[in-house]
Amino acid sequence: MKRSEVNRALREMEAMIRENGVHLPPFCDFTPEDWQSKGHAFDEVRDNLLGWDITDYGLGDFDRVGFSLITLRNGNLLQRDRYPKSYAEKLLYLKEGQYSPNHFHWNKMEDIINRAGGTLLIRVYHSLPDESIDRTSPVTLHLDGETRTVPAGTQIALLPGMSISIQPYLYHDFEVAPGTGPVLIGEVSAVNDDANDNRFNPPVGRFPKIEEDEPPYRLLCTEYPPAP
Repeated sequence: MKRSEVNRALREMEAMIRENGVHLPPFCDFTPEDWQSKGHAFDEVRDNLLGWDITDYGLGDFDRVGFSLITLRNGNLLQRDRYPKSYAEKLLYLKEGQYSPNHFHWNKMEDIINRAGGTLLIRVYHSLPDESIDRTSPVTLHLDGETRTVPAGTQIALLPGMSISIQPYLYHDFEVAPGTGPVLIGEVSAVNDDANDNRFNPPVGRFPKIEEDEPPYRLLCTEYPPAP
């Protein structure tokens, strides 16, 4: 991705958040210059990859295949003594025409919540023992207290306020129903490990390589400098 695309995506997500009266923790407002002076008091942000996360999945077409995210809180499976939280929380932003590719998590269970905006579509499949997609078995889901069984490959439509629970090994993808507008999404989950707990099918990348065509507006969660 170009840095200009990252900056544009950050500003678009910030605007959606402001429009819906959501407030972010202070570290989300730090500038690149601010980070140069942030000491070890902010190691939890650095070590647990809290903050902004913009990805094109390495495909170079963000407006068609991409996602904007903020990790607000998280534990750390490799540093449990220091960071004992057993949970994580994210905000995500998806525009009309964007797609977040099909994947499952080996370990993480999560609830995906439509917080505001348009209609979020999530397609679901079980996985087979070899981790391929099970295109025939029905899928039993939990949606806001309702248990529902649907055919493999069904797209679940979540209106604002609705949510779905995603179990480990359950393939799922994201897109927005055409004509309904961008969606602000919440995620409440077990500890999040984006470096090791995403099984994409077909395979794609997770964190983008960035071409520096302008200065960064915010640093992404993978870009923080060491504490001075």
